[in-house]
Amino acid sequence: MKNSNIEGIKASSSRKKINKLFATVTTSLFLSSKKVQAKEEKKNNWKQITLPVDTVLFDLDFVKNSPEHGWLVGSKGTFLESVDGGENWIPRTFANLDPDEELTYRFENISFFGDDGWVIGKPAIMLHTKDGGKSWLRVPVSPKLPGEPISITALGPDMAEMTTSSGAVYVTDNGGRNWKAQVKETIDSTLNRTISSGVSGASYFTGSVIGVIRDTKGKYMAISSRGNFFLTWEPGQEFWIPRARDTSRRIQSMGFIQNNSENGIWMSTRGGGLSFTGSKPDLTSVNPLDFSQANIKTGGYGILDVSYRTEKEIWAACGGGTLYKSLDNGKNW
Repeated sequence: MKNSNIEGIKASSSRKKINKLFATVTTSLFLSSKKVQAKEEKKNNWKQITLPVDTVLFDLDFVKNSPEHGWLVGSKGTFLESVDGGENWIPRTFANLDPDEELTYRFENISFFGDDGWVIGKPAIMLHTKDGGKSWLRVPVSPKLPGEPISITALGPDMAEMTTSSGAVYVTDNGGRNWKAQVKETIDSTLNRTISSGVSGASYFTGSVIGVIRDTKGKYMAISSRGNFFLTWEPGQEFWIPRARDTSRRIQSMGFIQNNSENGIWMSTRGGGLSFTGSKPDLTSVNPLDFSQANIKTGGYGILDVSYRTEKEIWAACGGGTLYKSLDNGKNW
């Protein structure tokens, strides 16, 4: 009987030690998990940057040879420079523009390749730098240009690719002195020729496009100014291909997944709709692209832009100052 009690006490003591050890390990794992989660949350936190202007901002880019060196452009001649990775921004002016004249411009697009950079804006203006922004030269814009310049991409020393609101695509390899057309006809000419193709909304085309997007291989998408259809073009094609949207809602914005058409295309529609194609959509075919709806609830706010941080982590910027994040390639938000 005495031995039995002793064995019971030993067993009870062993269970207490095991339970204590289990509790310690569990607590340790919980705290460790909390630390990892806190680090992850800290890593994903957004920080508001104070700017010396209150104008509307349109675009920014960083000098590839100096990642800490960036430029930010906007309305009323806004032109800001940062040399510390975007922590602080300093207003800059152009030596070859009168201060009063500069206020009338709305700089909308900026692009760098190495130290070679380009800026375009409205009224039609183009600027070029070869030294990372230390000095800028004004490049003449022909009044005979079909449409207004709406995007420009730096491709190398003195090399750039420009698109206009009429769907014209031009390239230069001599700093903008000469431009070579890449598309044989403007978008309105294409639609007049293919109006019987059955693209819904094409008959209401107003003659201009918005939201021109270029992937890393030079393929383009453009949204009609009314948002009722979109178009695609890739190098080697003679004209844009008009495409019907996959929903009754008008298109808000579009883009290439991870800036590469091989990974697919995303489309946002008015009211907060979002859809994706699969990988390698056929942009050479006139057949409709197959989109799948994403399960995102924005409360009716439109999705203005979508960006991939990794293959599975996606961020969506919505109206109302709201950000949505997905960690499973858009399945949950």
